[in-house]
Amino acid sequence: MDTPEQEDEPSLEGGYDPEAVESRWQQRWIDEDVYAYEGDAERDPNTVYSIDTPPPTVSGSLHMGHLYGHTLQDFAARYQRMADGDVLFPFGYDDNGIASERLTESELDIRHQDYERREFQELCREVCSEYEAEFTEKMQGLGCSIDWNNTYKTIEPRVQRISQLSFLDLYEKGREYRKKAPAIWCPECETAISQVEMEDDERGSHFNDIAFELVGDDAPRDEFVISTTRPELIPACVSVFVHPDDEDNQDLVGETARIPLFGHEVPIIEDERVDMEKGSGIVMCCTFGDQKDIEWYQAHDLPLRVAIDESATMTDLAGDYEGMSTEEAREAIVEDLDDEGYLRDRWEISHTVQVHERCDTPVEFRVSKQWYVEILDHKEEYLEAGREMDWYPEKMFTRYRHWIEGLEWDWLISRQRDSGIPFPVWYCADCDHEIMAEREDLPVDPLSDEPPVDSCPECGGDEFEAEEDVFDTWATSSLTPLINAGWDWDAESEEFTMDNPELYPFDLRPQGHDIISFWLFHTIVKCYEHTGEVPFDATMINGHVLDENREKMSKSRGNVVEPDEVLAEYPVDAVRFWAASAAVGDDFPYQEKDLTAGEKLLRKLWNASKLVDSLAPREPEEPAELEAIDRWLLAELDDAVADLTDHLEAYEFAKARDRLRTFFWNTFCDDYLEIAKTREDEPSTQYALRTAHRTFLELWAPFLPHVTEEIWQAVYADGEDLASSSIHSREWPEPQGYEADLEAGEAAMEVISALRRYKSENQLPLNADLESVAVYGPVDGFEDAIQHVMHVQELTVLEEQPEISTEVASIDLDYSTLGPKFGSKVGEIDSGIESGEYEIVEDSEARSASEDSSGDEPREGRVLRVAGEELEDDLFEVEFERTYSGEGEMIETESAVVILE
Repeated sequence: MDTPEQEDEPSLEGGYDPEAVESRWQQRWIDEDVYAYEGDAERDPNTVYSIDTPPPTVSGSLHMGHLYGHTLQDFAARYQRMADGDVLFPFGYDDNGIASERLTESELDIRHQDYERREFQELCREVCSEYEAEFTEKMQGLGCSIDWNNTYKTIEPRVQRISQLSFLDLYEKGREYRKKAPAIWCPECETAISQVEMEDDERGSHFNDIAFELVGDDAPRDEFVISTTRPELIPACVSVFVHPDDEDNQDLVGETARIPLFGHEVPIIEDERVDMEKGSGIVMCCTFGDQKDIEWYQAHDLPLRVAIDESATMTDLAGDYEGMSTEEAREAIVEDLDDEGYLRDRWEISHTVQVHERCDTPVEFRVSKQWYVEILDHKEEYLEAGREMDWYPEKMFTRYRHWIEGLEWDWLISRQRDSGIPFPVWYCADCDHEIMAEREDLPVDPLSDEPPVDSCPECGGDEFEAEEDVFDTWATSSLTPLINAGWDWDAESEEFTMDNPELYPFDLRPQGHDIISFWLFHTIVKCYEHTGEVPFDATMINGHVLDENREKMSKSRGNVVEPDEVLAEYPVDAVRFWAASAAVGDDFPYQEKDLTAGEKLLRKLWNASKLVDSLAPREPEEPAELEAIDRWLLAELDDAVADLTDHLEAYEFAKARDRLRTFFWNTFCDDYLEIAKTREDEPSTQYALRTAHRTFLELWAPFLPHVTEEIWQAVYADGEDLASSSIHSREWPEPQGYEADLEAGEAAMEVISALRRYKSENQLPLNADLESVAVYGPVDGFEDAIQHVMHVQELTVLEEQPEISTEVASIDLDYSTLGPKFGSKVGEIDSGIESGEYEIVEDSEARSASEDSSGDEPREGRVLRVAGEELEDDLFEVEFERTYSGEGEMIETESAVVILE
């Protein structure tokens, strides 16, 4: 009886069982460190391929985007490992920041405000740890060749140190500042956010025409009207603006307006930033409604009126509306404006609202003290850094460029949250002087650690206040290349060093197109400012997985495809085959046909391997000379290897997959294997079979790692440890220099396929003799192969094409256009076509006369002359058929004509 170990031994016996095979290899790859990267600071960077992988946010389970994106990364990792040998494919978890907080609050049904900061942070760590373990298990279940010895969490002490080092370095370089200024604010999350975290959302609202009174007996008129969607901001109004070119309202400039309901008075000022086409052309400035209000506030030194607090609740400045939410106050104020006679009109609209991408809450603008990274003065440097990188696809650079060109704010990196990496800063209680932590003390938490000084170096004060804010999560995630390269401060040499400098700059940054402005841009900013280098040589941008109707997947639409359900129904390798179905960068629909096609391919590869194993010894000797058909196959294989290498170097996974599938399925399996069955005793065929089979397994390995490993270990492995005997440790195939007339071989294969199909259709055995076959086509050198394989008694290669005529089989008319254009003449046109009284000529010939007179270029296409009319080619379609009038039966292929006599 077999032992369990023997039962697990790879074997080609029976059918392929992906459920058992895939889980077994996933565990063995991990247990035996098949994909481990052994760091070496002395190693030549050109011999290492390093991937700066995206750390997924720990905010839920695996979704189709994870599955797709990480599989694309694995294609690159597996190919490069075979092509170059040393690959760092790490994995990280982004487990600090708002996402982790919201997950913890949701999971435990709590509010972070009800806990002490450190207590809540511990709860976040516990919840995230559970999700990370689940996420790890699912990622390993995808068969990705990740080095699980190289993982990190963005909240772990090592990463906290690197993040705080980054802050200190940029501060010392003058690239960071703290300032009390208007900032983008999320009332739901109760924190400042950066420009990158806003997105536009179309929402319903109302335009309200509100009358404002003018102050003074000498006022040019009694009132004017302002149109606004946000009447709840009226108590925060500090001025009214008119465009200098607005002749109808120039009389208002220099006057004073009284704010309805609230009674305070504000100046009316002219400014070119007013949009005269919007509403009445007169606009109120409130502190703050949007970016333009902030610009006016700063440019005209206007007062500050805060009517909305950090939770989007009306303040005491709002009088009777204090304590209401902004939505409640909006309706109450409109109602009171109407009652008091100030509301002139109100109508429904749909307009774009800026919301926080984390929670879809409309943002506000509030004055607060925040930390910023200065980026607006280096926009050109960041653009140039982007130009130095290779973009796959190239079109994604445009998104990057547009984002930088549209930047209006420096990068706000402070967050008023509990979960995150703390700023290593204290402030003097007397003069607010900033006290920075010492580099050797990092990581620190100012809430629990003492400052590195006993007294303020500025004023001598001995009382300090800890900074309570934490870093934006992107301020840390943007450091992933430095985290993975082991960037740190060396106190002895007094410079920044890397434990693994051979990794930096990284070879590839793979990520989704939706975070170009988030992760990619911020990584370039941080790494460029720290090292002066672009952090990666190339970036591969993947698209999104859509539903079958090409709609974005969302829970609200009910069209989400769950990866767990897909993986429960299909083998992982079939899912990987699906992941290679679209060009990198393109959004594409989830279609089960690609999964079923992948499943069929696995069976085809398995069955073909069993057949090869039955036809040829596993280590055949190379014959002194290869037969023409065998040499042709290996020459075609060389061609395919070259194509695949080019595609994979350019991250063209879909092109590589389709090229390989077509050659393997059609040329090798359907054609060559059928030929090999009749030549299994030929040393030339045995050698070609084994050479092609080994190469196919190696070529499929990046796409189908489980089935190729199972077959390789069953047939070719030499019993060494898995790290060295794995197919994924093999060298990537190179063209071996086989030369053959590829055109002649392809034509010969077409002839063989045509004759095989002829026998099948006529219910003849495949080994039935064919007395006489004539071939017109480029099959020189392959005559013997055609005769031998298809049992042809006499084969003649024709020097001239047989007499074949091309005749019109049918003419289809477009009656929807023909009817309106020709009316009752349509019947005559039909009759003319039916009787054969028509002529089809090339369009250029029919129009030669008019061309001489008009000078217009002739159009490509045909013209149908019938019933005295000329029909242009968009009114009809012609189907032609080729007929043979000689002796015997004709079969046409793409490049040959076959006559069976």
